[in-house]
Amino acid sequence: LGSRWQDTFARDLHPELTGEKGADFVMANPPFNIKDWARNEDDPRWRYGVPPVNNANYAWIQHILSKLAPGGQAGVVMANGSMSSNSGGEGQIRAEIVEADLVSCMVALPTQLFRSTGIPVCVWFFAKDKGKRAGEVLFIDARGLGHMVDRAERALSDDDIARISGTFHTWRGIDSDAATGDYADVPGFCYSATLAEIKAADYALTPGRYVGAAEVEDDGEPIE
Repeated sequence: LGSRWQDTFARDLHPELTGEKGADFVMANPPFNIKDWARNEDDPRWRYGVPPVNNANYAWIQHILSKLAPGGQAGVVMANGSMSSNSGGEGQIRAEIVEADLVSCMVALPTQLFRSTGIPVCVWFFAKDKGKRAGEVLFIDARGLGHMVDRAERALSDDDIARISGTFHTWRGIDSDAATGDYADVPGFCYSATLAEIKAADYALTPGRYVGAAEVEDDGEPIE
């Protein structure tokens, strides 16, 4: 999108894309856990803390946040470690982002969604304005969804995607064909947590910490 190929961190080709002139929406799947990247401690994009030398995950996150308009939203695919890592000051950066009320929703996805790797991933959803959901974060544990296309790759069905998006839309109060009515927590799948609850969990953003266990249907047989 610039005049030449360039490293985002070494040279920002779109410095004007910020503030009132920022992006309404950003979707990104940045490379995970980059250990060798152009790091400048004085970079103005590191508003919530300087990312560590050996991992660029929180550099990507803060770069994207710096490009959002006042009402902008973003969806970012990240490695699962980003949700709970405390190394190199990442935990403090995550805490600052949470306390700034920028995290809207966290989705934990199943393994093998990418043919090139079997690792599970997560999706961070950010919003500069969360409306009536200010002070809350929606956690969705979708690790049990999907089906195997072949031995190497898993896929989410249209119904799986509708369940995830419908849950988020209902939570945010967005009209959606996928879901209607008021939002309700579903044990084992989704939970709306307050910032105080997240702080009590040391700012870990792993959905499994919050959604609990799914209810098991009683088969009528005594446990004995």
